[in-house]
Amino acid sequence: MRITSENTSGQAGVESEFILTKSVINYTHSDIENQFRQAMQTAGINYSGEIIADSKLHRFHIEGHKRGSNNGAYVLHADKFPAGWFMDYKSGLSQTWKSSSDLRISHDLLKQINEAKQQREAELRQNQEAAANKAKYIWGKSKPVTHQEDHAYLVKKRIQPLGARISSQSLVIPLRDESKKIINLQFIDVDGNKRFLFGGRKKGCFYPIGQPTPRILITEGFATGASLHEETGQCVIVAFDAGNLKPVAKIIRNMFPATEIIICGDNDLTCIGQCAAREAAIAINALVLIPDIPGKDWNDVLSGGSHD
Repeated sequence: MRITSENTSGQAGVESEFILTKSVINYTHSDIENQFRQAMQTAGINYSGEIIADSKLHRFHIEGHKRGSNNGAYVLHADKFPAGWFMDYKSGLSQTWKSSSDLRISHDLLKQINEAKQQREAELRQNQEAAANKAKYIWGKSKPVTHQEDHAYLVKKRIQPLGARISSQSLVIPLRDESKKIINLQFIDVDGNKRFLFGGRKKGCFYPIGQPTPRILITEGFATGASLHEETGQCVIVAFDAGNLKPVAKIIRNMFPATEIIICGDNDLTCIGQCAAREAAIAINALVLIPDIPGKDWNDVLSGGSHD
């Protein structure tokens, strides 16, 4: 049997002769779709809806994600060389797949996968640009906050505003990139519920509290960052969640290569906060500081508030 080898860029290479010592396995479309679904589940993408093997890009809702979101995408080709590609746009996971009986992913399918990725990247850039423009507009119209009593969340967490503003009854925190441009906004309502602008970029974006100091602290939430800054007087960088600690830490390390950095993680019962903090610290040769009490963050410890 003659097949065409491919290099890592997806371009056809020199044809080579291979002698197959095993019999060809004939899979039905249903078999292929089940294999493909299992591959997605193994990668952490849960989807119970219909899978269509028509070599076209399909968007879908990943179970467990926010209702109405379509963060999943796939392309599945079932003829001759069953193979495909799937992606979780939220996490950035991207993976190709081929059935166990096949020797290659065809050049045509690789081309479709690359086109799908380029389409998604263009869509992401467009959404992020629109969100950044909206963020600048809302921030400009937001009301400055001067007293803790101006918002219930500040009272509950026993923190000062530290540059936050108010828009439509929500506390507003700007997410900035390394060039200090506003990229996104976080909104915190009176009950502590948090959301970001649709389509806005979060990865690698942060909120600095205070001017640069010889020691910089990096933490997850605004309330935690505010408590640490008020207690220590040190510059604090808010990364907004555990998954963003490492990307933000790398950026801060590049900005301040000689500065001592401490990752102040949460002591989550799930261990998510601790693990993310340690991973970020290892990546930039920083220290880690975790509260002793399980289920607590540094706002809980320093202000006596409740973790949310």
